[in-house]
Amino acid sequence: MAKSRLTKHDHRRIDEAVQHFVSNRGLFESFAQAMVAYLQNDAALSPFIHFLKYRIKDPDHLRDKLARKAAEGRTIGASNLFDEVTDLAGIRLIHLHTEQVRDIHKAILGILEEQQLHLLEEPTANCWDVEYERLFREFGIATRSRDSMYTTVHYVVQANQKTKVTCELQVRTLMDEVWGEVSHRVNYPDESASVACQELLKVLARLTSGCTRLVDSIFRSHGESAR
Repeated sequence: MAKSRLTKHDHRRIDEAVQHFVSNRGLFESFAQAMVAYLQNDAALSPFIHFLKYRIKDPDHLRDKLARKAAEGRTIGASNLFDEVTDLAGIRLIHLHTEQVRDIHKAILGILEEQQLHLLEEPTANCWDVEYERLFREFGIATRSRDSMYTTVHYVVQANQKTKVTCELQVRTLMDEVWGEVSHRVNYPDESASVACQELLKVLARLTSGCTRLVDSIFRSHGESAR
């Protein structure tokens, strides 16, 4: 889609939206902290957590995101910001191997039911590996192919309160986290202009995917030997 230049009205609308978020930042911080506590303290989930962290979107990063959306023709202002942008709070849950997703997914759904929270959309596994797509579907998780070549399960959770506050929960393996961190540093919020860098990120994605397969095989072999 062709991008258009932003008008003064666009910039004013974006400024108002960012200020609206800043004014309500505490609600997102509180919800993210509560979600982290729910996850950490759940007996069914905690054995699978390698580490857990949360972040609240930086206002400048939000401004850049809204500017990109406006250039693509999307109108996002203070009145619809919380409907249109659902990752103002984000949690990342890192685990070791792919088979754990079966139990992690079940535990997360149980936590949401217990806390009377609901998902805004069905959980989705962003995935580029066909074999892992089949595995996620076996877990009951829909898959979506991504050109960026990373693998993460996304949940968008809404708080049970008056103001619409959401949190995006990402679940990924430690190996996928390596790719994600490197890509985030060099390719976000703007993609690197270096063709070589883009190609190397694809190589890294394949290497980390291979490492994930290796880790999966190690745990599978260990499980079989323990029977």
